[in-house]
Amino acid sequence: MAAVAAGGLVGKGRDISLAALQRHDPYINRIVDVASQVALYTFGHRANEWEKTDVEGTLFVYTRSASPKHGFTIMNRLSMENRTEPITKDLDFQLQDPFLLYRNARWSPQAASSHGALDMWPV
Repeated sequence: MAAVAAGGLVGKGRDISLAALQRHDPYINRIVDVASQVALYTFGHRANEWEKTDVEGTLFVYTRSASPKHGFTIMNRLSMENRTEPITKDLDFQLQDPFLLYRNARWSPQAASSHGALDMWPV
């Protein structure tokens, strides 16, 4: 993958990543932040513990030219199934380093574990 600096991807790497994201969503117009390696977990209520899913890869936080105006995607390295989440008023999330915890109306609680720095983004 492309080079990652403190502020996220740089130069051609950012352009290539933006083009890849736009193939999935043509309304994405800017990458706000990047975590180069994350793994997605779901909370198993029966076992009362976090369980790793088959979603693992680069997390992109971005802005869109259409509603909803912000979102994030984990570009999955393990399969063709990426995880995309619009950032709306229905999304509850909090950063508990190294985890980004979130819950929406469709899914049980989720956690994205980052092996690199992920800044909180202003949206």
